[in-house]
Amino acid sequence: MPSYGFLSTHPPTRCGLATFNSALAAQLTADGAHGGIVRVTDHGDDQRPGPGVVHTWSAHTPAGWRDAAAVLNTFDVAIVQHEYGIYPGNDGEDVLPLLRRLTVPSIVVLHTVLRQPSARQKSLLEQIVATAGAVVTMTDTARDRLLVGYAVSPGKVTVIPHGAAEHVGVRVDRRARPHLLTWGLLGPGKGIEWSLRALARLQDLEPTPSYTVAGRTHPKVIEHQGETYRSGLHRLGAQLGIAHDVDYQDVYHDLEALGRLIRSADVVVLPYDSREQVTSGVLIEAVAAGVPVVATAFPHAVELLTGGPGLVVPHQDPAALAAAIRRILIEPGLTARLAGRVRPLAAHLRWPAVAARYGTLAERLTEARPVVVGAASA
Repeated sequence: MPSYGFLSTHPPTRCGLATFNSALAAQLTADGAHGGIVRVTDHGDDQRPGPGVVHTWSAHTPAGWRDAAAVLNTFDVAIVQHEYGIYPGNDGEDVLPLLRRLTVPSIVVLHTVLRQPSARQKSLLEQIVATAGAVVTMTDTARDRLLVGYAVSPGKVTVIPHGAAEHVGVRVDRRARPHLLTWGLLGPGKGIEWSLRALARLQDLEPTPSYTVAGRTHPKVIEHQGETYRSGLHRLGAQLGIAHDVDYQDVYHDLEALGRLIRSADVVVLPYDSREQVTSGVLIEAVAAGVPVVATAFPHAVELLTGGPGLVVPHQDPAALAAAIRRILIEPGLTARLAGRVRPLAAHLRWPAVAARYGTLAERLTEARPVVVGAASA
């Protein structure tokens, strides 16, 4: 059983990568495997690290990648979460010398694969893939985009889906009105304004739906724009006459509370503006929980929902968004048909199954690692 070193943002940092890394680390070490987290922080994060953190790489530390690599080298395998914005340097380029300094096999998990990267971003990702022992994309779309748009070795790339928590069996808060839900960190591009406009088109339903928007504003948005986006949503809701139907929960829900919230929803709405997003943890969580999804046509939604457990609509089209939500709420049998399409998928999306695939990949890399004769004879 190999030991695992994890490089990522990590709680108490609140972002998608931190949540992902925490869940993966917990699952891979659940059966007694040794593990430790090298936590990446930016200049604004002075919170105390949580359990399992063995080292902190701060953006304030010049060449901090050296010490981070040294710690990761004390494990059998390094699992590195990659997103351009989390590491120091232009486009997070300081992760590359860290990878080159590793003496243990590495698995790099690609959370973003851009369709139209800058020249620097393209070169950096190609070098990361070349240096890593293996890379993981979470969708076939991301893998195809990587192989077509970048000069990389196909043999390095494995598709493993984003994991999901087990929410089936969680106590459900029954509601008297149809309940729409969006959750996650807020900021421009989240598309909540399109959901509000869609909700205004559903006021003829009886009873009228309620809409929960759960999540704090993204820390980087707070840093640069404050609460401008959230304030604009409140103003728009008032202008549309639906403010009383919208519940903004400016909190970061723990797993149990989030599970109850998801299971209380009749429809999860993902109105994202992005046409680039190849991975969405929120989408995976909703699908795995068996809740119907209405999403804009970002790549992960198109791949997972087309012919599957949800409906895909055009971007920035509140009429189409409202029509799809209306179908799920009133069309006889549609919710049951969508739920039926989840069952073949759900088991493969749960964290135990996902982590097992990472474990298999890690074992393959460690078994293929050359034996150093001097070390063996010692």
